[in-house]
Amino acid sequence: MKTICVFYRANSGKDVVFVNAVYHLGKVLGKRKLDLVYGGGRLGLMGCVSTAVARHKRQILGIIPSAFIVNNLVGETCGKEIKVVTMHERLLTMMELSNAFIALPGGFGTLEELF
Repeated sequence: MKTICVFYRANSGKDVVFVNAVYHLGKVLGKRKLDLVYGGGRLGLMGCVSTAVARHKRQILGIIPSAFIVNNLVGETCGKEIKVVTMHERLLTMMELSNAFIALPGGFGTLEELF
């Protein structure tokens, strides 16, 4: 196993526990020499996990729908980026490029990606 896909919400909210947990997950992935596939961007929780993985010199791949890029909703991705048209295409791409998946607490978007 080399590449882990992480599903979770982008918004870090007001509880620092989520920020710390996601950053810790990124550190663990990096220390175990695992690469990251995720929803892309550098804002909120997306930024926490990607920054932690990047500090361990691991590969990071953000999969971002074009609508998010146009409106700059996620910020610049910490690694490489694949632009897709739809959320469905995003999910398929994430699944194709990953060996395993981790789902963290999120909202309706996270649930939709899992089911």
